[in-house]
Amino acid sequence: MLHVKFPVISHTQALENKIDLFHDKMIEAAAVFHRSVRVFLEAGVGLEYKKINRKIKSIEHDADTLRRDIENDLYSQNLLPNLQADILQLIEGLDKINNQIDDVIYKFYIERPEIPAKFHRKLIELCDCSADCAENLAIASRAFFKDLSKVRDYSLKVYIAEQESDQIYNDLKKSIFNSDMELANKLQLDLLVTEAADIADIAEDCADELLIFTLKRDI
Repeated sequence: MLHVKFPVISHTQALENKIDLFHDKMIEAAAVFHRSVRVFLEAGVGLEYKKINRKIKSIEHDADTLRRDIENDLYSQNLLPNLQADILQLIEGLDKINNQIDDVIYKFYIERPEIPAKFHRKLIELCDCSADCAENLAIASRAFFKDLSKVRDYSLKVYIAEQESDQIYNDLKKSIFNSDMELANKLQLDLLVTEAADIADIAEDCADELLIFTLKRDI
């Protein structure tokens, strides 16, 4: 149960369920992203990757619907008035991560870049770090509503994964531009790699906000 005193139990229980489902969608999106890069590098845009693209679209659509429902419930029923602004900002930030994951998967689907084998391992590591950031942030955010003592632990995991992603991104970027690929291919791959790394950066920003919200609740 949420650690907040609810003015209307039935309404707030429904809100809690929607927030839980929203976090589930975020964790699901991170898992799909983990898999997507491996499938693309192994088989390109085949049947399996097309299924992944449809899957992330469905997850992102469901998450958007939940976000709108959560926002509507908070406003229309005046639920959790002392936390409304923080919850809205938090949910909107988390939704940006889902959108970014969707964007990256779709860009691989549309652009179908040629990626030399020597970059595969680093690209997988980068995407794994970004997905880990998203997953740990979702767990930290869920803890904000259920167990404040866990928020800091999982936020720290976000920070650690984001730092690792920065290092991998920098190494990969240097390798790309030091390679003998055509400049156009270098620029295309660099943009895709940057957008994959942005998932971790957005998660780090959300973790910063989440810790501030947690401090406010502790006061």
